[in-house]
Amino acid sequence: MSALLHRRSARPQGEAQPLLDSADLHRILAWRAGHPVSAGAFLAQVGALKAQLPPGQFAVNLCSDRYRFLVAFCAAACAGQTNLLPSSRAPQAVAEVVRSHPNSYVLCDQPLEDGPRPFVVPEPGDAGFAVDVPVLSAEQSVAIGFTSGSSGQPKANIKRWGSFCASTALNSRLLCGGSAAPNIVATVPAQHMYGLEMSVLLPLRGRAAIHAGLPFFPADVAHALGEVPAPRILVTTPLHLRALLQAGPLLPEIAAIVSATAPLERELAAAAEERCATRVVELFGSTETCVIAHRDTARENAWQPYSGVALHPQPDGTLVTAPHFAAPTVLHDIIEMLPDGRFILRGRNSDLLEIAGKRASLGDLTRRLLAVPGVVDGVMFPLDADANGVRRLGALVVAPTLSETDVLDALRLAVDPVFLPRALRRIAALPRTATGKLPREALLAALRGQS
Repeated sequence: MSALLHRRSARPQGEAQPLLDSADLHRILAWRAGHPVSAGAFLAQVGALKAQLPPGQFAVNLCSDRYRFLVAFCAAACAGQTNLLPSSRAPQAVAEVVRSHPNSYVLCDQPLEDGPRPFVVPEPGDAGFAVDVPVLSAEQSVAIGFTSGSSGQPKANIKRWGSFCASTALNSRLLCGGSAAPNIVATVPAQHMYGLEMSVLLPLRGRAAIHAGLPFFPADVAHALGEVPAPRILVTTPLHLRALLQAGPLLPEIAAIVSATAPLERELAAAAEERCATRVVELFGSTETCVIAHRDTARENAWQPYSGVALHPQPDGTLVTAPHFAAPTVLHDIIEMLPDGRFILRGRNSDLLEIAGKRASLGDLTRRLLAVPGVVDGVMFPLDADANGVRRLGALVVAPTLSETDVLDALRLAVDPVFLPRALRRIAALPRTATGKLPREALLAALRGQS
């Protein structure tokens, strides 16, 4: 970590913080189609867009192009507006966010098929070279992130600039400590808090530069990695990483692979390290807390909390505190603290089931479903309680060569009868979000046969 970063990350939380941590405006901040964009050129484009933005308190930032998102995010923040980051671009999700936040408008890099008419962010042009770095109040609400809704309705989480600066300094210390500034390729949307931390805040408040694209397919990921020089960091999810290894495209040298949003299997992490001759780092966090811990999954089960982060196990989850938190935060994750300060993740309180006096873990039940030969993907999840207050399970499965009866017969050999799914449906693909999550409402709709 550079001395400059160390000095600035030690500032009191209440002080105003510049938009960029580095005073070097000639440094590369982004790569677009293989061409570098300097920090000074970026700031000039931010200033130009700020002057064009509609009035409003909230900007629903739906830009898919990561660089346009970055310019729009900063322009809105510099205009005193708060970026709203829906968990989905689905018209219903966007409409709910707009409805719940009066005095808002939609920012997008292309017209929407449905929903409100957006302000379309123009292609950033040559706006010159900025010489001044905007400064934001530490208390300014620059973003509101929404949970994915995997355990219910999405919840809003206000993010203040001072807290973002402090948490990004911790991420930068972990990932950007080498002598050369890393170049990041991310498969995660910038609207997701993990994507925002790794591909928006790190270029702003760290030493990293970001590739502007949002590669999805393995060939696109390989191409994007080839468009940036070493050292390269791939920010991804277990879903994307597994697809990348299975496809096996020719990849350039990768300094590190970062994974989050879903549990990363040790075997997958080890395979990625061997295939890419690199280090795989798994991050642990939430929309509420941002990243708070990390581990080298190929070699260890325990998580190392970031400096200053304290975790306190509770019967219903874990209380997390940190100097940059506005208030202590309770997570639904059940942990076991180790004597050396690390912790083991034991699951979520919502993951634990009790039916007919018997207990089981949803994660374990899903693993047993996935272990059925012929099952490509699948999930078990609780249904709504019946008239007697009893909750049964539902299941969705991707199994092209099996029937639903085949899957149930195989599960009977591996699962206690009370935990067999009351409803099981075979579908072509699970309704995953761009980060691999499975919102509960989408699961229920798929089980009912609704698209």
